[in-house]
Formats: sequence, structure tokens, C-alpha cells
Amino acid sequence: MTLAVTSSVDSSGSTTADAPPEAASYAPMASDQDLWRQFIGPNADRYLEQFKKFSSNGQPKFALSWNWPAFLYISFLWFLYRKMYLHAFVYAIGPMASTYVTGDMTVGLVWSVMAGATANYLYYWHCKEEIAEIKKAGKLNPAAQEAALKEAGGVQPYVIYVGIVLYVIALAGLAKMIEEGQLDGDKLPTRPAKPVSTLST
Repeated sequence: MTLAVTSSVDSSGSTTADAPPEAASYAPMASDQDLWRQFIGPNADRYLEQFKKFSSNGQPKFALSWNWPAFLYISFLWFLYRKMYLHAFVYAIGPMASTYVTGDMTVGLVWSVMAGATANYLYYWHCKEEIAEIKKAGKLNPAAQEAALKEAGGVQPYVIYVGIVLYVIALAGLAKMIEEGQLDGDKLPTRPAKPVSTLST
């Protein structure tokens, strides 16, 4: 069976062949690296370079790396910015709960260090799982696939402002706890002074 190909003359006078309908409507899907780049959005190349540390012979592996924004820029806000909502919740509640339980104000720094050391790895897994779900959802056409990647991935700058409001509320609550703790401490009975014995002569 032969496939008929018709020819037409364009405005310049040259002859072009009309592709079959099937070929004309076909468009190749983006490569995996393009999918990752579309999903990550801003700073995609930097993250893709970091992600190379987390794969060995096609198998994922943990490796230490460092993410300055996750360490410096209030950890849970960074996770919110990257649409990692579960991690954002953990890093919003964890430091406050730990400080309340231990009474140690420096415990928040431990959480920040944890975030800085693991954020890239956690983000790698987040991207990997979300992209796999999008690919599994069905043979999407390129336009629909791109829309799905932008919906699930990328960043949400507006949640930073929401996060800041929540963080201010959290700080106010923490300050309240500290103030009440100091007041309670003021009410504690003081140890009576040791009586001074007098010697008679």
C-alpha cells in the first residue's frame, strides 16, 4: 500500500510536498530534562546541576548539599515557594514546637541547618514524583503537558507574603510564651537567706 503525497506551489513558485494528516499533527514530546526544567521553573539549571548528586547508575541516593535560601530565608517559606506544602507545614510547626518543649531558643537554628542540608534532596524527590505522576496521567499532548507542569511545579511568589504573616503571628506567640515564662519565674519564691549566727563573748 502506497501513501499518496500531493504537492503544491507556494507563493515563491517552489514546489512543496504536503505531509499526510498523521505526520502533520504529530509533535514530539519534550525530553525528560526539558520536563524537569519546565517543572522547576526559576533557577532550573542550578537545581538540575545539584540533582546530579542524587543519582548513581540510575538509582537515587542521598548526598549532602547546601541550599542557602532554605537556610537563610525562613525555611518553611522556601518550601511554600516551591509548592512543597507538607514540608512547609513540618518546618513551620517543628521549630516552634521544639522550642516550646525544650525551652531552648537555639533549637530553631538546628531546624534551619537541617533545611539547608536536605532541601535540595527533598526537592529532587518532589520533582521526581510529581513529574512521574504527570507522565503517568496519560499521553498528554505537549500543550496540556506543559500546562500540567506549570500547575504542579514552578513557584508561587504570593505565598511568601502569606508565610510572612503566619511567621509574624508565630513570633508573636513565641514572644508571649517567653514573656509568660519570665513572669512565672518572677513569681517563684526566693530562697531565704541563710541566717547569720552570732557568737556571744
